[in-house]
Amino acid sequence: MTSFSRLLSGAAIGLAVAVTGGFAFAETPANMLVIANRIDDITSLDPAQSFEFAGSDVLRNVYGNLVNFDPLDLEAGYQPDLATEWSVSEDGKSITFTMREGMTFTSGNPVTAEDAAMSLRRVVTLNKTPAFILTQFGFTPENVEETITFDDKTVTITTDKQYATSFILNALTANVGSVIDIKTVMEHEADGDMGNTWLSTNSAGSYAYKLDSWKPNESVTLSSNPDFYKGAPTMERVIVRHVQESASQRLLLERGDIDIARNLNPEDVAGIEGADGVKIIDELKGRLMYASLNQKNEQLSKPQVKQAFKYLIDYQGMQDSFLKGKYTIHQNFLPATYLGAVDDNPFTLDIEKAKSLLEEAGVPEGFAIEAGVRESQERIEIAQSMQNQFAKVGITMNITVGTAAQILSRYRARELDLYLGEWGPDYPDPQTNAGTFAYNPDNSDEAGATGLLAWRNAWDAGGLTEKVDAAVIETDTAKRIQMYHDIQAEFREISPFIIMFQQIEQSAMRDNVTDFSTGQAITAASYWQVTK
Repeated sequence: MTSFSRLLSGAAIGLAVAVTGGFAFAETPANMLVIANRIDDITSLDPAQSFEFAGSDVLRNVYGNLVNFDPLDLEAGYQPDLATEWSVSEDGKSITFTMREGMTFTSGNPVTAEDAAMSLRRVVTLNKTPAFILTQFGFTPENVEETITFDDKTVTITTDKQYATSFILNALTANVGSVIDIKTVMEHEADGDMGNTWLSTNSAGSYAYKLDSWKPNESVTLSSNPDFYKGAPTMERVIVRHVQESASQRLLLERGDIDIARNLNPEDVAGIEGADGVKIIDELKGRLMYASLNQKNEQLSKPQVKQAFKYLIDYQGMQDSFLKGKYTIHQNFLPATYLGAVDDNPFTLDIEKAKSLLEEAGVPEGFAIEAGVRESQERIEIAQSMQNQFAKVGITMNITVGTAAQILSRYRARELDLYLGEWGPDYPDPQTNAGTFAYNPDNSDEAGATGLLAWRNAWDAGGLTEKVDAAVIETDTAKRIQMYHDIQAEFREISPFIIMFQQIEQSAMRDNVTDFSTGQAITAASYWQVTK
């Protein structure tokens, strides 16, 4: 896991404000952090439902978990958070957490063991998209009162079988592990929704910030919690503005209207190198750029066709041109830095090999497909590159561009022939990706397992489901690593997924911003440690 920054200096560009002896950029207030980011993927800010990148950034700063990560020491792994310690039963199936004393939610209500237990129970009962992160441990709406229990100071969770303790603790760092103010949330219950409608646009946390407002496709505004147990944040307000275009983000940064631009393309990163007082932070993220083929489409379900698509991607050409500095070639479902990750990248652009595979499949003349793509510059450019290569073998790719919410909705409904998008791990354990890319115990439409990428693509995972089940309970680390190596090797050959790149996030920011982190490969962005 690497993270580094470089100070970029040169002539100031953009709007300048006259001062004695020369010029200076305008500045945002010293106690305010203003960020430009694409946040059109947010559909809900309820931790039991939110399952998108921008929403994760909000929840990371609003809610505490039993265990969590220190943004200033991410390599240390999970640490105590709302729980100060934990113990594991002799049979390895129960973990008891001792709650931190003296904490309060922003409402003024105390943070209790009951809140922690009921928050986890609520995720399982509501059974929204990310609930599988907890239900994979055997929790069901029918058994949560017996398997997730509490007393005055402790919470105990009891899983259906013994798992590696690190796997369970890593899973609890996900959004679904957020501890919410149950009393406040249930005061807003409507029609048995356990407060879901209200919590989608409000917050009930105890952490560094509280949600002031979320204006879809416009902005998120957070204000600091002066009673945050780690100390009141220096940035008393955080405003995240939805700015779709890279050029617009660059201009805002150059003018001093924002502190951080998170979506600059390589050209704008290079262009801003002439701006005085700006630095670029590069962080290897856990996010993977991939395309997937809907197995409900008869042509796309043929083994040779799935293989052919993997030889129709100009991986190197894209990495070296419009994705330069932002993505690195990676063709496996476990991101680099994760336990069990491999760096085998066997696929290259090979038109003749793709033609041969299509002939074997009986479709030498090609066919037409619809591809869903989020409205963002790099994804549209990737889609256009794919479209050009596909055309060389007679495959017509009709691109449908929409907001993240629009495209994701159709993807989760199994409607798109091809989906192009990113996937970010929910917690830093190999199961987080193995359990969605290569796992699908019920491929029926009725299963509605929208949290599983294999299900979204109507792929029954070809026997890998059982191998993932075996790997997740293996307690010998060396054996578990080898199991994930083997699973990924098979996955590359038979799956309908074309994994292409791992993201390197380049955040451009004013050079007075310190300690900002997007969470690197294991978590989301955090703001409370930031100073200017």
